[in-house]
Amino acid sequence: MELTLAPIPYHWSRDALRDFYARIADEAPVDTVILGELICSKRAPFFEADLPEIAERLEAGGKRVIWSSLAEILLKRERKATDDLCAVDDGRLVEANNAAALRALAGRPHRVGPMMNVYNEETMRFLAAQGATHVSLPPELPRAGVAVMAQAARAAGLGIEVQVFGRASLAVSARCYHARAHGRTKDNCQFVCEEDPDGMPLATMDGDPFLVVNGIQTLSRSYVNLAAHVSDMRAMGVSALRLVPQRQDMVAVAKVFAELAAARIDGQEAAARLDAMQMDAPFSNGFWLGEAGYRRIARAS
Repeated sequence: MELTLAPIPYHWSRDALRDFYARIADEAPVDTVILGELICSKRAPFFEADLPEIAERLEAGGKRVIWSSLAEILLKRERKATDDLCAVDDGRLVEANNAAALRALAGRPHRVGPMMNVYNEETMRFLAAQGATHVSLPPELPRAGVAVMAQAARAAGLGIEVQVFGRASLAVSARCYHARAHGRTKDNCQFVCEEDPDGMPLATMDGDPFLVVNGIQTLSRSYVNLAAHVSDMRAMGVSALRLVPQRQDMVAVAKVFAELAAARIDGQEAAARLDAMQMDAPFSNGFWLGEAGYRRIARAS
């Protein structure tokens, strides 16, 4: 089983982003790193010029680099940027996270990201016929659904990936919640999302912690943690495990999942190691078990 590091969903400073990827290149036992802006095109100019150098350093560290498209396209400049990204011929694949990227990539090898919401075998087979080589499933897909999709992926010759760590993306919107929460418009947001490098926490009217906002994106408050279920995924034929970056020690997280993916430790030990890191958010596995997504359920399947 391979280990994939998803694109950073948050708006981190340029220095924080460069330092993060330098450490990933040198220390993290991941196989694939997906680079690029996923959530908001306004953030891209802050670090876009650094991406070629970051990609080269990651590759020098033995990582495969994949480019990420945006999850949502609303403007002509975003469509053009997507077309330009998909036209790059540098030997690196693109992960499509919206239909515009799929159109631009049709007929050429590419990956399909979790924002495309591939929920059934027919969709997967259609995407494979269009050139997809690898599909990352949406994080809310339960175990039974993943088992069916993994079987279909084997038949179609596709890699199949499941998110095993990090906040689950629940929705994206045309509106920027972050800007609105600070009395600003989307066009005049002043990049307020940078103030929340792990997302802006939301609470219910009763004051209970609820969700997390990241610009136009709504995320789970909890970190998905499927360490206890990786052996089950291996038996199904899941070929890659996806880690979503958080403001935690992602090198340490990657090391736990790398040992788990290689079957050097079991799910119980991996879960204990992650618990010992005392992270800033609770863990959850409810979606995997077909329950409410925020729940953490002690069940082996």
